[in-house]
Amino acid sequence: MAIVRFQHPFTRSTDDPFRDVTDIQGQMNRLFDHLLGRPGQMASTERGWAPPVDMYETKDELVMSAELPGLTQKDIHLSITGDLLTIRGERQRSQEGAPDSYYRAERWWGRFERTLPLPIPVQAGKVKAAYRDGVLTVTLPKADEIKPKEIKIDLL
Repeated sequence: MAIVRFQHPFTRSTDDPFRDVTDIQGQMNRLFDHLLGRPGQMASTERGWAPPVDMYETKDELVMSAELPGLTQKDIHLSITGDLLTIRGERQRSQEGAPDSYYRAERWWGRFERTLPLPIPVQAGKVKAAYRDGVLTVTLPKADEIKPKEIKIDLL
């Protein structure tokens, strides 16, 4: 018997107004993957999850932060293809206690993958990533053609 976190269909998180939509989209994707028998689908005993992500822009870079507690650096795989940034990995299930001895099991585990469209062109060869205290921070330098350039005005 799998223990799944209850989600009331009419409650909304005050932190992220689109969380319900994202959860519904994930559930629909899993349903269609299961019905269509797509390869790479998760085993029926595994739960899928997606780490929360923030993305913002500074003068010279695009910065993405993802919460990935309980993982090590080697558990996380990061790639960039064109204008898509992909984070994938797996958080192992805790081995504390037998599965049937739990009264509550709310922590997510299993494989995850997030593919994020990049809103601006970046220099893929200069991307840097750091992982500290359960947070992955990816710094993507903006492409030179979209950085603001100061134009010198000559006196006549």
